[in-house]
Amino acid sequence: MSARDERDEKRAVGAGGFAAYETELRKTERKVAGEIDPGLRGVVVAVAVLVAMLSMVLPHTGSASGIEVLTFAPDADAERVTITSIVFVYLVAIFGIGASVLALLTRRWVLAWAALCGNAVACVAGMLAWWSRNTPGVGGVVPPSGVGIGLIVAWLAVLVLAFHWARVVWARSTYQLALEEERRKEAATRDALARSLQHRPDANPEG
Repeated sequence: MSARDERDEKRAVGAGGFAAYETELRKTERKVAGEIDPGLRGVVVAVAVLVAMLSMVLPHTGSASGIEVLTFAPDADAERVTITSIVFVYLVAIFGIGASVLALLTRRWVLAWAALCGNAVACVAGMLAWWSRNTPGVGGVVPPSGVGIGLIVAWLAVLVLAFHWARVVWARSTYQLALEEERRKEAATRDALARSLQHRPDANPEG
């Protein structure tokens, strides 16, 4: 094997090692880009989740608690709980508590986005649930009880959760866009360097 062949082989081995390192670096960057760092907002979110959990045992309307609305208990039937109230309680349980806890524990951006969307919908559902407790239903039937403290507390909790998850998701989205822009610039620089090396004349031609 000539000296030139040895140099080419070493260069190829070095390029392969660099490619493997670059691949591992990209995997690490993607993992970091998919995570969130709520910081102090995580404490606020955790407190809001606890408040949402507390609201489930408080009266949603009349004597029916959030858990009784969730499980279609007889007290909920007696209070003529509407579909808007049922949907709101389910959204609180699934997204206000479940998705928020998972997002905090795993720090996954996707779960934080799901928590944001679910809590945003819960904000609207809570407003409709509140309205339904003070409005006659089908046939002019008036609900026997108005809005309970549990519904109010749950609605305030999802408002706080929606706001803070929006800030967390927005911050991570901005970081991801900046990272993608940096990658595009790096790729353009590498392409330009490769083209310049291809067109550069051989400094040590054989023969």
